[in-house]
Amino acid sequence: MSREQHLARTFVELADTLVEDFDVIDFLHQMTVRCQELLGVTDVAVFLSHPSLHLHSPAPCDPSPGLQRVLDAACNQGPAVDAHTTARSVTAPSPADAAARWPEFTAHLQDAGYTRATALPMRLRQDNIGSLLLLHTGDRPLNADDLALAQALADAATIGLIQARTIRQQHTVNEQLHSALQSRIIIEQAKGILAARSNVTLNQAFEALRRHARHHRILLSNVAREVIESGLTPATAPARPRTDAAETE
Repeated sequence: MSREQHLARTFVELADTLVEDFDVIDFLHQMTVRCQELLGVTDVAVFLSHPSLHLHSPAPCDPSPGLQRVLDAACNQGPAVDAHTTARSVTAPSPADAAARWPEFTAHLQDAGYTRATALPMRLRQDNIGSLLLLHTGDRPLNADDLALAQALADAATIGLIQARTIRQQHTVNEQLHSALQSRIIIEQAKGILAARSNVTLNQAFEALRRHARHHRILLSNVAREVIESGLTPATAPARPRTDAAETE
């Protein structure tokens, strides 16, 4: 497979987050593998800031002890943190510069056998979700074309993750709206049953349902279900003569 074909396949993979069984960990792991193959770096990790501002790394899935120490340190200092906060690519020009800027991170980096680290932001407009960390064991730094490709991969992954998150949020909203509609129907049914059972108006029946729910600290929809299914009859206000208007409420 040519490099161009490999690139095309990679970007298709990073865009394919619309599948029903989308797995974010598998997606991120696949991204790290593709970055290693295309950029010729030794190891790759993705750092995400959601749900807090503190970075954490959900991939790679099974790092070595040395790499794990590097990733743990990178959550607090180093190019991954700087790329996330500045929204720019970050790399230290020399080992001495890296040690001065990020002493703890650089110590773990060198102990694990890496020579340098480069990080790129994962950001789409105002949505800043993390950074991509590239770890090297050779002497050759990434050139301008490699950096541009790495940023393009980070951008594609960012778009995919944000798209998947938006879809999940939309599903949640739809489920909440459906649940609210179903609850409203149940409550309306319970109001009618209670009004007929206690010879009160629909408004009085609703107030009785609400008082019972608040007193017992349970959901109004659950009280309504008990009225319908179990014959619960919450205490109502004294009945008053029904008017035509009340009967049409």
